[in-house]
Amino acid sequence: MHAITRSPTPAPGFSPGGIQPFKVLATETITGKALEADIYNAIPTEKVDGTCCYVTTYKGQPYLWARLDRKPNKQAEKRFKRFLYSLEDCKEFVWNVEEDFKPVPDTWIPAKDIEFSNGNPLPDENGHMPGWVPVEKNSKQYCWHSSVVNYEAEIALVLKHHADPGLLEISPVPLSEILEQTLELIGTNINANPYGLGSKKQPVHLLVPHGAFEIKNPPTLTQNDILSWFEGCNEGKVEGIVWHCHDGCLIKLHRHHLGLQWPLAETYLNSQPVVIAFNRTKYDCDFEPKSLFHHFSNLDGQRFDRLKDIKFDD
Repeated sequence: MHAITRSPTPAPGFSPGGIQPFKVLATETITGKALEADIYNAIPTEKVDGTCCYVTTYKGQPYLWARLDRKPNKQAEKRFKRFLYSLEDCKEFVWNVEEDFKPVPDTWIPAKDIEFSNGNPLPDENGHMPGWVPVEKNSKQYCWHSSVVNYEAEIALVLKHHADPGLLEISPVPLSEILEQTLELIGTNINANPYGLGSKKQPVHLLVPHGAFEIKNPPTLTQNDILSWFEGCNEGKVEGIVWHCHDGCLIKLHRHHLGLQWPLAETYLNSQPVVIAFNRTKYDCDFEPKSLFHHFSNLDGQRFDRLKDIKFDD
């Protein structure tokens, strides 16, 4: 059994992670958690709109893993919702970890920061157990994840900054170099494609390491300055800000927490030119003709004004 305590809906300067059962709006107050993590000396980065992934070992080699939260079954979810919305003074909800949750694949592993009790992973404040499942080659369920990795060459397609300022780069990165990192999968079939990548005929997906896009001119940590930054400058045309604190804590703020719209017609990520750096002679394997690796290798050295301008020859 695992008991959780209900607390008032947070209204912090910077929102906690996870899905809240209520609408979360930011206030002028910075949370104690953010202050303890020394947010004033944290590194602000762009929050990229995609689906979270993880690279860790599977079958003796680095593998991409997709996010899969273990969620309550219908009966347990009903009980939990009644608890969340109850106006009574009931302060605790008790989970039966072994019976209240839907089954997950045998390959599922819990996320690193999850708590355990008696060897069992415990649900978070939202009633979910965050975790991961490996993305197999040619997976149908995780086909867009699968499209950005090649396990034979042990590489992933990654979007990052180029060495030249103001320029983005798409290139293959050894999975061993991003081992134990989390990344965001973005593209045509992810979250309604806010960056305009690819098309229905030719989907394009890429991985972005978390923290890859540091914000050069961040706002000060006041609500007015943050609002002005989101609304008044090109660099503010992002989904949100993630502050990477020195203790490993991540403090996230989404535009929605300030009542601002997302997605936008034009995003900061799409205002930057991008170059393709993919020398296929480095790799012994042949890339499948319809794969993203084949298409991007054919564009080696080409530069585009925006991500959404990338087109493959038929």
